[in-house]
Amino acid sequence: MAEQPVSLQPVDFSTHVLSLASTALIALGKMPPPDGQPMPIDLETARHLIDVLAMLEHKTKGNLEEAEGKLIASLVYDLRVAYVDAQKAQGAK
Repeated sequence: MAEQPVSLQPVDFSTHVLSLASTALIALGKMPPPDGQPMPIDLETARHLIDVLAMLEHKTKGNLEEAEGKLIASLVYDLRVAYVDAQKAQGAK
């Protein structure tokens, strides 16, 4: 039996930044990966993704709808806090 092709929805700004943020959360160990298998914490990948989101926030400033601007600002802030927490936890081990 052949698998049905997955219908992908159009990507908008919010969907894209949420996808990047989800991947960062997985790298920080704050969210399970899609396959549910445990993954080691990867601070380097998390930092890179947070930097990408921060760059997008900077480069799109003044060009986003209000909700999009609030979303990316909130994601960058929350991910930076989670990153610092993960760094501290790694150092405590």
